[in-house]
Amino acid sequence: MKAAIYSRVMEEEQQKDLQIFFDELAKQNIEPVIYQYFFDQISGRINLPPDTRTFILSEQLTDEIEFIISLGGDGTLLDTITLVREKNISIMGVNFGRLGFLASIGRTEMATAIKAIAKRSYVIDKRTMIHLDADLPLFGNVPYGLNEFSVHKRDTDPMIKIHTYLNGEFLNTYWADGLIVATPTGSTGYSLSCGGPIVFPE
Repeated sequence: MKAAIYSRVMEEEQQKDLQIFFDELAKQNIEPVIYQYFFDQISGRINLPPDTRTFILSEQLTDEIEFIISLGGDGTLLDTITLVREKNISIMGVNFGRLGFLASIGRTEMATAIKAIAKRSYVIDKRTMIHLDADLPLFGNVPYGLNEFSVHKRDTDPMIKIHTYLNGEFLNTYWADGLIVATPTGSTGYSLSCGGPIVFPE
């Protein structure tokens, strides 16, 4: 079994836990394929198999990769999603950061989570993503979002006029500073902070 590993940075106090993480992968016969920039940081500091493979582009995540494990906080997990895109690869978030709403597995639960992957005794939590089509290449080749897309004014005008359609049918016209279109996952951020409702993922 192969699992891609993505993280942004390794901090000094994380080194021991990272070694435990990679040791547990080896114990469960899960071959890591590590994001190149992260590999460059940990190489020589973490004991890894000598033939450890790396990746840098989404296109390098082939069908042999069953999982991608995100090591960090929720921001790191959101980065991970841009690598997975439309591929049928499950994502597991291990919280090495501060906020862990999405990356909810703590460092003390890593071994249990890795064993669950190896035995395939886990539950998949399906999330809705949002895709943006625009006249301009606003997000390059990654027009996906797990949380939300925000449309806002760039000039000094007090407000902008936004004609909004839902599934091709006219919904409303808004005079506003902008418009946020959130998924259920994103509803816990902007919507909650504005006093709006939380929408459950399912």
